[in-house]
Amino acid sequence: MHISSGRWVYGFLLTLLTAFLWGILPVKLKQVLQVMDPITVTWFRLTVAGTCLFVYLAVTKRLPSRKVLGPRGGWLVAMAVCGLVGNYVLYLVGLKMLSPGTAQLVVQMGPIFLMIASVFVFKERFSLGQVLGLVVLIIGFGLFFNQRLVELLTSLGTYTAGVLTILLATSIWVFYALGQKQLLTVWNSLQVMMVIYLFCALLLTPWAHPLEALQLSPLQGWLLLACCMNTLVAYGAFAEALAHWEASRVSATLALTPLVTFVAVALAAWLWPDYVQAEEINALGYFGAFVVVLGSAAVALAPSLLAGLKARRLRMAV
Repeated sequence: MHISSGRWVYGFLLTLLTAFLWGILPVKLKQVLQVMDPITVTWFRLTVAGTCLFVYLAVTKRLPSRKVLGPRGGWLVAMAVCGLVGNYVLYLVGLKMLSPGTAQLVVQMGPIFLMIASVFVFKERFSLGQVLGLVVLIIGFGLFFNQRLVELLTSLGTYTAGVLTILLATSIWVFYALGQKQLLTVWNSLQVMMVIYLFCALLLTPWAHPLEALQLSPLQGWLLLACCMNTLVAYGAFAEALAHWEASRVSATLALTPLVTFVAVALAAWLWPDYVQAEEINALGYFGAFVVVLGSAAVALAPSLLAGLKARRLRMAV
């Protein structure tokens, strides 16, 4: 079982860096998607990130070994690759139809889907605290979508299609997460990410159009490069944060990511109104986004808080 290093301040700062990078990512992607298609953008992100990891691991002589995978290793890699490809591409398809803040908030369902899947796959428990957190999260979504709730429930317009596409992308992400969780028992996080990124890029190559990058403006070109490096640095910071801080606290802090996106969109729309459109959300919607973050954090923290409470009771009984 993994034990954190105890350097919680370092882990906390790395988690904040991850939340910041993930929070601003959809704002940058939205600009690049004005010219490039989702598959090509994904191909660039995965190719650059995977190549950088390959070079680093080759120089440090830590490339992953195929022999340690075992008979099921190939299937685990295939499941993780298909899950990540589906997630990346469908997320960008949905992002083209939604605002960055809305897309990032709907992604908060990912850890919930993973937790439900873990109950069946890994026989993990779903505590009462997590159930309450899930209820809070669902209430938050209802408040966030208050202006368009009827549209979501009664029609299949662009907005509804975008939300459903992001939900589908988030559901498919669960297969990647389950596969990665098993692969981490034989490879470290950088090795797993390198293999998955490069196989994902190879899978997308027949449908990618790299020459579309020539149509980007200088600003969009720099944003594409920033998106590629974001993929590399954010996941690296996330993996390192888990080495120094408890996973539940990392997950709870990452629940702040949608709020980072809303702030980033507001600032970008104020500074560059010709490029970024402000979110069309009322005060109740913003409050709902905050409630979603609280619910997501509660779901992540519930198991550790419950374990701490039980340990305290045992000490008092003794």
